[in-house]
Amino acid sequence: MHTEFHSWYSHAIGHDMSLKVYGHYGRPLLVFPCAGGSFHEFEDFGMLDIVRWFVDSGKVKIYCVDSIDNESLLNRHGHMGDNIYRHELYDSYIMNEVVPFIYNHQGGRCGIALTGNSMGAYHSVNFLLKHPDVFDACIALAGVYDIKQIIGHHYWDDNAYFNSPLAYLPNLNDGHILDQIRNCKIIVCTGQGPWEYPEDTKRLKSIFEQKGIPAWVDLWGFDVNHDWPWWKIMLPHFLPHIL
Repeated sequence: MHTEFHSWYSHAIGHDMSLKVYGHYGRPLLVFPCAGGSFHEFEDFGMLDIVRWFVDSGKVKIYCVDSIDNESLLNRHGHMGDNIYRHELYDSYIMNEVVPFIYNHQGGRCGIALTGNSMGAYHSVNFLLKHPDVFDACIALAGVYDIKQIIGHHYWDDNAYFNSPLAYLPNLNDGHILDQIRNCKIIVCTGQGPWEYPEDTKRLKSIFEQKGIPAWVDLWGFDVNHDWPWWKIMLPHFLPHIL
């Protein structure tokens, strides 16, 4: 398998950020790590092995990025407003640094798919809904989509609101943006077993239906817990549907 490692100083973040590319050709798939994870998590936990056939056959090219969750949404030190603003800087990093990198690597502008587990699922849904002109598909596995479940219930501002899909999506009425979202392939899946939080996924499904957004929202069983063995089953199950 063709692999490449890249790292550069991000002016948005203020320190080096790394990413790794897997594959020689195919639909670009941007992978967000779990809470506070890094670019090599996808490989370290065996997810790459599970989808290796898709990569080797040129159906998908995978781009795994770092997170700064521990510096932003998961940071319990300092002022929460500053921490949430740091997440906005992560948005700038992805949109102004990673996306152009992917375009250049792919040889031109193209639709980019997103995926991630847990915190990565939140990022996948949030980035697609905020930027449906850039991202045209997502596979979100076992996420929460109300940012208060992540940052707590004691702080709220515009940055928090506009990064909480269950807050801003019900009030999104711009027909052009909604049409862009409706043209995306959206897959959201969660288990209902230990450590899962299916309530957010159910609420997201209801809002999708109200907004006429065609999405595949799949609730797996009460034996399906919040862990890598299940995500290894989910991702190859859903991946063909966005290729």
